[in-house]
Amino acid sequence: MGARLRGDDDGDLSENSEINVTPFIDVMLVLLIIFMIAAPLSTVDIPVELPVAVAEAPERPAEPVFITITEDLALSVGETATTHDRLYIDVGIATLQKRDTRIFIRADKSVPYGEFMRVMNILRADGFLKVGLVGLDENVEEAAMPEPEAAQ
Repeated sequence: MGARLRGDDDGDLSENSEINVTPFIDVMLVLLIIFMIAAPLSTVDIPVELPVAVAEAPERPAEPVFITITEDLALSVGETATTHDRLYIDVGIATLQKRDTRIFIRADKSVPYGEFMRVMNILRADGFLKVGLVGLDENVEEAAMPEPEAAQ
């Protein structure tokens, strides 16, 4: 609240109903700067060496159903070659129409993502929602890679 002097009031002070927001803005800007500086400091990563989790591997089904997508985009269910149009039929035969059967997809790493998703969408549309992706372990992949020759 402030006071305003009028020339015609004989020196009486009148009340001013306007709020001066300049100090409020100054305080808010100071708080904003404090939080901008303090927020990154509160999320500092603390180096922690976590223990290795030793969990039992889940049981692998006796007869897993594999869908394979090769480099030339050929499809197969198990050892049987198939097409996108027959994929749901061949998967149904391989799983005996049990929709809760886990299906494993193996795809060459050069297969485009769109083709991979096309197979996933066919499975989902037919009701097969338990899908696992097959890949190599990092250690196995490193062992399969040849050692680089030493520079001479």
